[in-house]
Amino acid sequence: MGLETRKKRIYEIVEASHKNDNASHIYDVMILVAVVAGLIPLMMKADNQYTKTIDLVTSLIFLCDYILRVYTADYKMGVKSYVAYAAYLFSPMAIIDLLSIVPILGFIFPLSKTIPLFRIFRVFRIAKLIRYSRTMIIITNVIRKVKRELFAVLVLSLIYIIAVAMIMFQIEPDIFDNFLEAIYWSTVSITTIGYGDVVPQTLVGQFITMISALVGVAVIALPSGIITAAYMEEIHRKKKGYEL
Repeated sequence: MGLETRKKRIYEIVEASHKNDNASHIYDVMILVAVVAGLIPLMMKADNQYTKTIDLVTSLIFLCDYILRVYTADYKMGVKSYVAYAAYLFSPMAIIDLLSIVPILGFIFPLSKTIPLFRIFRVFRIAKLIRYSRTMIIITNVIRKVKRELFAVLVLSLIYIIAVAMIMFQIEPDIFDNFLEAIYWSTVSITTIGYGDVVPQTLVGQFITMISALVGVAVIALPSGIITAAYMEEIHRKKKGYEL
């Protein structure tokens, strides 16, 4: 078996399994078990001997998985060039894979102050499940298709949040210690969560708060509508493809 043949076989194994490929199926099961097991330490307040062992083993599995995926990136990207490796390294799933192995640095640099930071990166391991769920793949494709529209909504929301924060910071100077608090208040108001400890004292401030809450409903509904419409279109397209 030649080098390229072995490399292609490795690619087939590390990718989501297809029918009649037992090796790939076993590999998928191993990764799924590692993902679930790797989340167990996050259910504990502090690390102990068992959680450290789980974290080390799962981190090594994810490290090997990352190396194999980078090694076969030319097959993944469909281009036999060094550009394929660079492009893959900056793809969303490759970044998630990289972040999922960051906790292993806690074993290389065992500093008590940095361990909590490394623990947080274990959460990114959940995103690795996207590869093994057809529904999640569809949703990912949908978000990729409407990313420009979602980005436009995000920009408009940020502009509105900053503008409201500036207005409230001038109208209600006594209830905010600094501008960052005004930004926080504006953000939770536009998302209709509410900032319970800060209540506008003036009629103008209360009116702006009401407007902000109403705009918040539209801010939440707009991206939801965009994603739902794109999702239904994608489902319809796939069903039509199956019928053909």
